[in-house]
Order: sequence, then structure tokens, then C-alpha cells
Amino acid sequence: MDPMTSLFEPRQVGAMHLASRIVMAPLTRNRAPGSLANARMATYYRQRANPTTGAGLIITEATAISHQGQGYADVPGIWSEAQVASWKQVTDAVHAEGGKIVMQLWHVGRVSHTSLQPGGAAPVAPSAITAKTKTVLLVDGQAKFMDTSAPRALDASELPGIVQDYRHAARNAMAAGFDGVEVHAANGYLIDQFLRSGSNHRSDAYGGSIDNRARFLQEVMQAVVAEIGGDRTGIRLSPVTPANDASDDAPQPLFTHVIKALAPLGLAFVHVIEGSTGGPRDHQQGPAPFDYAALHQTYRAAGGQGAWMVNNGYDLPLANQALAEGADLVAFGRPFIANPDLGARLQQGGPFNTVERATLYGGGEAGYLDYPTLG
Repeated sequence: MDPMTSLFEPRQVGAMHLASRIVMAPLTRNRAPGSLANARMATYYRQRANPTTGAGLIITEATAISHQGQGYADVPGIWSEAQVASWKQVTDAVHAEGGKIVMQLWHVGRVSHTSLQPGGAAPVAPSAITAKTKTVLLVDGQAKFMDTSAPRALDASELPGIVQDYRHAARNAMAAGFDGVEVHAANGYLIDQFLRSGSNHRSDAYGGSIDNRARFLQEVMQAVVAEIGGDRTGIRLSPVTPANDASDDAPQPLFTHVIKALAPLGLAFVHVIEGSTGGPRDHQQGPAPFDYAALHQTYRAAGGQGAWMVNNGYDLPLANQALAEGADLVAFGRPFIANPDLGARLQQGGPFNTVERATLYGGGEAGYLDYPTLG
């Protein structure tokens, strides 16, 4: 395979045949009032869905599996029949362009605010430790960053219900016409909070040892795979990101354990954020730089067959290098916001539109639907 052209070549990913290795990463845009998808969202995804000029695969913005799972204003959900119906306009639009789309399933855990929770309750978490981070609320239609609220620790008896929320959300995503789902286990949200020693101080079967801290992730993944099949299920991991106050003093053994546990599930893909999400690729937590190549090798050695997706700060040369070194898919985030036809622009070496930061979160069509395409 010629590494200079491999980004634009097809790849079978589980049950999905992708026209290219280019993936649109999940990007929160806060444009779903009432937690419902809408016509603007359908247009936004359609603009990026053409497999020749856009993405081989689209991963939606993070979508809450339950009201409790919400942590930001005007983000979509997938727990109700109305939400399922609302998302059908999005999947229909993407499929009309010949594209493929999976839904990212999200429970934010402690990264929330009481104003977004059912009955104004405290957010939930593995342990009652407030995240040193911000959430986005909309004040008079403008995005405003606010401190997260203090969470309460989940009782172990509540966890099977949350696992079932993931399973139900996966079933709903398929009913809405998605090609699959990605379980969000990264960036300091609920599953990641259970994994990491900085946010999980439990003393029961879900805390302490690496095996215990990984138990919730395994239960979620087993439930989703049992519901819709491994060949339509992916997972997103971020071994060393500090996003949303995520920390662990020994990430290499932690994620080695996690990746071995995922290998037998027959997943469609494993999506790995390298370094600090949206920041330095060489960010380090723990005593040594994280070895992503070793993580990939461990997954393959344990029998994992899923496509290996890399993410964080990729351009065409770096993407080609990653593919030459064994990656299968490359995810691009913010470049897809400003460049609906990013695939075509990568293929011809640009030019590239720049992102308008002021319109990233919340608002209307400006900075959402009006980025120009080539020609």
C-alpha cells in the first residue's frame, strides 16, 4: 500500500464499509435545544457526509444516554422516543449522501451542573470529588463557561441501571438509523472517571485495583455489544489526557489492562486520543511517556481485530505516517468544523478554512452551516 494515498482508500470497519480512512471526530456544538436533533443538525452532518469530499465515517457529537448523563446546555440525547425520531432526519441526510455515521454515547458523570440535572440534583460520580473544570451553560443564548457542581458518589446498586441506560441508548441509536455507536470512555467523563485513580477513590468492587476500576467499562461494553453486536460498536479512550480534571499516576498498566479486556469483544474500532485532547500530543501523565504503539500491539496480541483509529492534531503528513506505522483510521476534529469538504482539501493539499472560535458552542447557522466549500 502506498502510504501517500492510503488515507483515501476504503476500509472495512466491522459491519461498515468506509470509502476512506478519514473520520470526523465527535464535536460538541450545543445546538440541540430540548435535547432533540433538528434540521440544522441534519444539514451540518449532510455537508460533511459525502464519502468523496468529506468523511469516510462521521462520529456524532456526544449524545447523552439519559437526563442524568447530561452536562452541557443544548446537547442532544437518545433516551426517548422523541429523540430517536429527531435523529432519523440526521441519519437519513447522511445516508442520502452515501455516508456512514455512528452515534457517540455519553454520560458526563461529575462534569455537569445542578441546573442540567433532573430535579436540580447533584451530578453523579464514582467518588464525591468535584471536577476542577468548566461546563457550558447558555445565558441569553450565549455560551458561558461555569464551574461544575459538586457530585455525589454513586452507590454500587445504581450501576446496573446506568449500564442498562447505555444498552437502551445503543438500541435507540440503531432504531434512529445509525450504522453503529461509539461508547465515550475518554476525556474525564463517567467511564473515564471510574478508570482513573484521581477521580475514583472507591473501596468497593469498582475501586482500588486496576481490575476493579475497569469493571464498569467492561460491564458497559459487554452490554452494548450484547445489544447491537461488536461489529457495530466502537470505543473512545484517552490514556493521558488531563481533560476535565482526568488524572492517573500509572496510565500504561491501566490502559494495557483495558485494551486486553476489549480485545475479545469483536469491536468495529478502537479510537485513541494521543496526548492532551486538543492540546500537546506529547502530554505525559505518570512516570514515563505513554507508549501508544505498545498499546496497539497489546490489543492485536490479545486477539483484537477492530480498526485502530488515531486522533489529536493530525494533518496529512502525520496521518500518512500513522497509517504507514499500522493505524487504520485517522480522526480529524476541529478541521471538520471549518471545512465541510475536508477530505477533498486534504487530497489536494488545501487551502483550509480556519475555525471561528466565537461560534463553536451554541448559536445558529453562523459558524455552523456557512463555512464555504471548494469552488
